[in-house]
Amino acid sequence: MDLLILTTTTEPMMSTRQPTTTLEDQRVPVSAKLAAAWTSFMFLYAYVDILGFFTPGIVEDILDGRVFEFDLSQTFSTSALTLMAIPIFMIVLSMALPARVSRIANLVVAALYVPVTVFNLAGASWLYFYGLGVVLELIVLVLIMRYAWTWPRTARSANTATSPDREGVRAQRQA
Repeated sequence: MDLLILTTTTEPMMSTRQPTTTLEDQRVPVSAKLAAAWTSFMFLYAYVDILGFFTPGIVEDILDGRVFEFDLSQTFSTSALTLMAIPIFMIVLSMALPARVSRIANLVVAALYVPVTVFNLAGASWLYFYGLGVVLELIVLVLIMRYAWTWPRTARSANTATSPDREGVRAQRQA
């Protein structure tokens, strides 16, 4: 017959207190920040347009073949697609282009989209709604320009800049 012996302790149970820790802030690459910002810009742009369909008279105007002051045509639709394809491609290009080219592209495209975004207020009947949309989009565009403008640089070492054999210097550093 097996005996099972249970032991008890008279000491009170003590909770082990975990040391207070802080969350680690990992460095996010600028290219990822830019891609996320362009994605946010596109979501804002799309949702303002989609919710805009609920503005009285908009759907009727579209059914009558007009958007704002423009006739609906293949030219209008192609222009609208091109206008939106550029920031859509900036999502991918921000991740894929070399840093120097990406920086310039982000600065130029974001700066060009500031007046495009402000133009969306022209003739807006629901100023609070469209105004908020434009302000939010402008905040994201300014954020994109700030990320691109302040892109961190790496200093070239004197050995790398003057050495005819850069690969040899790199190999020595890695060893």
